[in-house]
Amino acid sequence: MSTLMRAPRECGSWFWDLEEVAEPGLASALAVAARMAAVLNGHGLLTPHRLEYDWYVLDVGGIGIRSHVALTVPLDDPSLPDRVLKSRPSGFPEADVDDIHILGTGTWIDAQGNSHREPGLVDLSVSPAPIGLSAELAVHHDVWAWFDFSGTPHPDVYGRNAPRLTAALQELTSTLGVTPEPGEATYFGYASGLGIGTPETNPDGSGPDVTDSL
Repeated sequence: MSTLMRAPRECGSWFWDLEEVAEPGLASALAVAARMAAVLNGHGLLTPHRLEYDWYVLDVGGIGIRSHVALTVPLDDPSLPDRVLKSRPSGFPEADVDDIHILGTGTWIDAQGNSHREPGLVDLSVSPAPIGLSAELAVHHDVWAWFDFSGTPHPDVYGRNAPRLTAALQELTSTLGVTPEPGEATYFGYASGLGIGTPETNPDGSGPDVTDSL
């Protein structure tokens, strides 16, 4: 059960263009996802449970169908690409897999030092597109930021969680051999380097209150 407020848009995201370091295609995408998930799992941010992906037809576009596959084998298991392809909608034999989202749970730490499991603590996706492989990591919670969603500073929560995210991003960058590009800023926050940026502080020491859009 979720114990955190989750923003409908990301609070920060990072994009890796992997065209020069990995082959395009489903098998390659899942292999990259396995490497990234292993790093995130090592930092307590993601224990993968299932895959979620849409389908598209080349030169036509998305077909409006989403599939789910439970991860009963590791992400780098040789049988997984075939299992994914066998979930192709029967009415669209030419359909290909769009972005693959690796869903699972992670651990965040509260101000008292207590650990909590949270579904979707980080969002990891990998694109097997034939034009070039890419990956993205996004976060939707305020535990990575200096201010919570109401604009109140929470330094203890920030100090227990933000360094873990930064360490994971550093290791991902080293593992992939590519420096990520920060995603676009949203109403709920923005990536700055390998962490969440801190917006301008109000005269009373508070930050932006975004609870009206949660």
